[in-house]
Amino acid sequence: MKYRMIGTDPKTRREVSVLALGAMLFGSLTDEKTSFAVLDRYVEAGGNFIDTSDNYAFWTDGSQGGQSEALLGRWRRSRGIGDEIVIATKLGARPLAPGTSYTDNPEGLSAKVIREAAERSRERLGVERLDLLYAHIEDRTVPLAETVEGFAGLVAEGSVGLLGVSNHAAWRVERARALAAAAGLPGYEVLQYQHSLLRPRTDVPDALFEHGSLGGATPDLLSYLRAEPDLTLVAYSPLLGGAYVREDKPLPADYDHPGTVARLAVLREVAKETGASVNQVVLAWQIGGTLPVVPLAGASSVAQLEENLAAVDLELTQDQRVRLDAAH
Repeated sequence: MKYRMIGTDPKTRREVSVLALGAMLFGSLTDEKTSFAVLDRYVEAGGNFIDTSDNYAFWTDGSQGGQSEALLGRWRRSRGIGDEIVIATKLGARPLAPGTSYTDNPEGLSAKVIREAAERSRERLGVERLDLLYAHIEDRTVPLAETVEGFAGLVAEGSVGLLGVSNHAAWRVERARALAAAAGLPGYEVLQYQHSLLRPRTDVPDALFEHGSLGGATPDLLSYLRAEPDLTLVAYSPLLGGAYVREDKPLPADYDHPGTVARLAVLREVAKETGASVNQVVLAWQIGGTLPVVPLAGASSVAQLEENLAAVDLELTQDQRVRLDAAH
């Protein structure tokens, strides 16, 4: 395994594996035995960066979520896991009532919710401190300063380490970080967005986000990352839910454009040259790039995880990288 540092403060920064493990469906669609087996193998391989959320996976059974955090708590206790494993979670998108959704009934990012939701996550995970806590989705009904101060308060009291943000417009991320800096408070240091080799159109309406498709790492956001070298991008859905390799998993509509055809052609060429799978090339492209990107990949079986783990040691040549980047 290889590692990289996230965060800058010596008190809260953590060294994490360059491949993060997504635990979204653990405890719901992925049963406990399989989830434990995947987690055990990930740790055995040197992985130490696991991602979840307080609302995972509410859509599987009409609940409010929490199944993934609860399973990770049981796994930690049964394996004697301590703070050597970095567990990141999120708040803000938990439905306020069973049978509803974060699109119309989210918990939001008020100071009260931040405190109460973080406490519930700590209880489910069985930890004294949340290593990394994200603002999951935007809440434009609450003043940004209130959200910033709410998260910073948890860091000050020691119940949260690093702060992160997901699915926010780049300008709101910058504004929140500027507010924190001006007040001498800790701000967001880790950004979690959807990012992969294939690029979606950004002009396609997104039903999940009221203010447009904010979940993707847009050119604007990537430009922001280049300008702020202390930030890290955690890239969710790097393998597009299996769409690179599975005929039964078509690409989403926003990938239906000529650039997709060109990039897929080069991707398949590089996979053939390296002898690696298409998925492994995508992950290796992210891990070894100039931007600080940590791919966040889920796995519903140990076999899937093994394929992903092998990407860590796959070295792409400079020529292969140039061709992958240039295809459009």
